[in-house]
Amino acid sequence: MEGFDANGAPRLRPAKRPITVRNLLTHTSGFTYANWSEAFTRYEKVTGLPDITSLQNRAFDGPLEFDPGDRWEYGISMDWVGKIVEQVTDQSLEVYFRENIFQPLGMKDSGFLIGSEQRRRVATCASRQPNGSLKPEAFEMPQRPEFFMGGGGAFSTPHDYMRLLRALLNGGTLDGVQILRPETFVSMRQNQIGALDVQEMRTAAPEWSNSFDQFPGQHHKWGLSFDINGQPGPHGRAAGSISWAGLLNCYFWVDPIKKVTGALFTQIRPFYDDRVVSLYGVFESGLYQGLDLA
Repeated sequence: MEGFDANGAPRLRPAKRPITVRNLLTHTSGFTYANWSEAFTRYEKVTGLPDITSLQNRAFDGPLEFDPGDRWEYGISMDWVGKIVEQVTDQSLEVYFRENIFQPLGMKDSGFLIGSEQRRRVATCASRQPNGSLKPEAFEMPQRPEFFMGGGGAFSTPHDYMRLLRALLNGGTLDGVQILRPETFVSMRQNQIGALDVQEMRTAAPEWSNSFDQFPGQHHKWGLSFDINGQPGPHGRAAGSISWAGLLNCYFWVDPIKKVTGALFTQIRPFYDDRVVSLYGVFESGLYQGLDLA
C-alpha cells in the first residue's frame, strides 16, 4: 500500500520480494495491525475490510504496508503463522495447541473455545475513563470463529500461563514434559532481525491502545517471537530477557539469565495503561528484590 489517490481509493503495487516464514515470525513481513496504523485503519474503512479480531477470513485480504524485510512492525503476521501451522499439521489451532501444549503442560483452562462453566469465570473487562475510574463492559472473542488466531484470542488463567512460562524458563521442559527442544528455545530468544530495531508502536485507536515502547531510548530486538531487551531492564530483569504483552493489559517476561519469570494479568483497555504499567514495574522490582537478585 503506497497511500490513497485523490478519490480516497488505496494505491497498491506488487511487493518487491516474497514473504518468508521468518518474516512472519519476526514481524518484518509488512503486515500491520489497524490499532497502530492510521493507513491501515483508513484502508479498512474505505474497503469495508473486517478487522482481524472479527475472526472472519476476509480480514486476511488486506495489503502489506511495507516490503518484506524492510522494517519491524507488530501486526497480523502471527495470525498468518497460525494458518500455516494448520495447513502443515492438518489440524485446527484449537486441537493442535491442546494436544501439543495445553494438555502436556496441564493447562486445563486454556484454549480458544470455552465451556459454560469457564464462561462464568471469565474476568470482567473494563475501560479506563478520563477521570481514571474503570467502567465495566462486555467483551468476548467470538465463539463461532471462521479461524483461530495465531497471534491472540485464546483464553487462559494466570495459573495456566505460568506453567507455559516456566516451561520456557526451563528451555522447553516442565515436570518432565518437553514441548520444545532446548536449541529451539535458544533460537527463539536470539536477535532474529539483524540491524533492524523494534520501534515504538504509535496508536491509531486510542480507545484500544496507547502508544507504547517497552524500552524507550534503548535498542531492542525481536526473536521468534519475543521482544528482547539488549540492556538490563529498569526493574531487575537481565539483558537478553524476552517479553511481550496482550491487548487487555496482560504482561509477561522470561529472564533466562537470572532464571526468573513473571506475569501480570488484567482485563483493562486501552493497552499500556499508565497505572497497570507502573504496577508491573513495582511487581517486577519487588520480585527481584525478594529473590535477592536485584
